[in-house]
Amino acid sequence: MINTLLLDEQFRDQRLTEGLAWHGEPRSWFIDTELSQLVLHTEENTDFWQKTHYGFQADSGHFLYTATPKNFRMTTKVIARPKSRYDQAGLMIRFSEELWIKTSVEYIAEGTGKLGAVVTNRGYSDWSTQSVALPGGEIEMFFRLSKIGQNSYADYSWDGEHWSQIRVAHLDLPPGAPVYAGLYACSPQGKELEVRFDFLTLEELGDDPNEAYL
Repeated sequence: MINTLLLDEQFRDQRLTEGLAWHGEPRSWFIDTELSQLVLHTEENTDFWQKTHYGFQADSGHFLYTATPKNFRMTTKVIARPKSRYDQAGLMIRFSEELWIKTSVEYIAEGTGKLGAVVTNRGYSDWSTQSVALPGGEIEMFFRLSKIGQNSYADYSWDGEHWSQIRVAHLDLPPGAPVYAGLYACSPQGKELEVRFDFLTLEELGDDPNEAYL
């Protein structure tokens, strides 16, 4: 199918595109119209996680989203200089506090991070990871998160053209139900991470799972 843009937010205006809303809105955020970027600063001890391993539940991260019942491919570029362990920013698809997927790089130590995805089904999270070097200690990376039916596909790229798979995952979504999709950031063990997002696009996909890789 010819992909239709469901959302094309380029952050060129002071106001967000109609239809975008915050879950856990940060106290400090603005649109840098000169660079066409959304800029936010994370608040202290913010996170998205449910139960597994650590035993705690957190739903306090910052999430800028739109709602859609359609299949889609969502893409962004993240620029950040993390300071605290597990500082992170990327993309998220969410149905509820107990049902979501997020993908990002989580900062570990100077020059290193964990590239991966967290999938939360029925109130339990898991985290698949791979080590990644962060040149200069900075995160500058493209992320792509697609939804086709109950399946999700997470990918990353250094240049926005050549993509590598992070994960394919199942979400226990009610068939045909709308989901929330958008940008997220949090600092589980710190605060005041500055994150810049270059854009946020959602392209409509069909039912063929191969479309996730086109």
